[in-house]
Amino acid sequence: MKILLVDGGPRKGNTWNIAMKVRDELNKLSPDIEWKELHLSDINLPLCIGCSMCFRKGHSYCPHNEMVQEILNSIDESDGIIYAAPTYNLSVPAISKNLIDHICYALHRPRYFTKKALVISSTGGVGASKTTKYLAGTLAGIGFNHCFQLPVSTSSWNAYQISPKVKQKIERISKKFYLDLAFKKLHAPSFGVLIPFNLIRGMSITCRPGSEYEAADGTFWQQEGYVDQVYAPGIPLPFYKKLFGKLMYQIAISAFKNKAVTYKK
Repeated sequence: MKILLVDGGPRKGNTWNIAMKVRDELNKLSPDIEWKELHLSDINLPLCIGCSMCFRKGHSYCPHNEMVQEILNSIDESDGIIYAAPTYNLSVPAISKNLIDHICYALHRPRYFTKKALVISSTGGVGASKTTKYLAGTLAGIGFNHCFQLPVSTSSWNAYQISPKVKQKIERISKKFYLDLAFKKLHAPSFGVLIPFNLIRGMSITCRPGSEYEAADGTFWQQEGYVDQVYAPGIPLPFYKKLFGKLMYQIAISAFKNKAVTYKK
C-alpha cells in the first residue's frame, strides 16, 4: 500500500502534527505502508497565470508543467493520499489554492477513479470543516472514489495538544481510511459528482477534434471512451443514478446545442 502525504501549508504547524498522528495510527494498522511526503512549501510552484492552456491544449502545455507533472506522477504512483492543509480565513492557504488552480482542468477531465483520500485541516477557531469540505469536493471532482474528512478546532495557534476526544476521532478516521484502501472498495459517486461529470461530458461534444473551437476536453472524452458513459467504467452505479446521469447529459446537450466555449485563436 502506497500513501502520498501532502503538506499543503506554508509551515509545519498544528495541522501537520495532526497528520503525523494519523500517520502513526496507520503504521500501527500496517507497518508495511510505503510513504512519500510532498511539501508544497519546498516546491516553489509559480502562481497559476490563468492562461487556459491546460483547458485548451492539454496540461502538458502549462508553463509550469514540469513541476506540476511531478506532483501528478506522485499521485499516480499512490493508492491514496492524505492532504493536510491549515484553515486560513475559512479556506485553504494560498499555497494549496495555487496547486488546485494548476490542476483544476482535471475537473473537466477526471481520472483518479480508484484512489482514496483523507483531508485534514485545523484552525484556532471555526471553519476547518469548510476547508476539508472544499478539498474533498475538489478531489471528488477530479475522480477520487472516496474522501474522508478530519477537521479539527485547536483553540491554539502554535501550542496545540491533541485532546483525548480528538485522539479518538483520529483513530476512528484513520481506521476507516485504512480499511477502505486495504479492501479496495469502490463507492458509487454522489449526485454532486455525477452532475459535473455528465454536464461536461455533454459539453465536450462542442469541442471535439475538427470543431470550430476544438479543445483538449473533446479529445479526452473521446479517447477515454467516457462520452458514452454515465460515469467511469468499473465504478458501481445504482440504476437511479444512471438515470440521473443520463438526464444531466441530455440537459448539457440541450444547453450547448448552439453554443461553444470560445477562445482567441
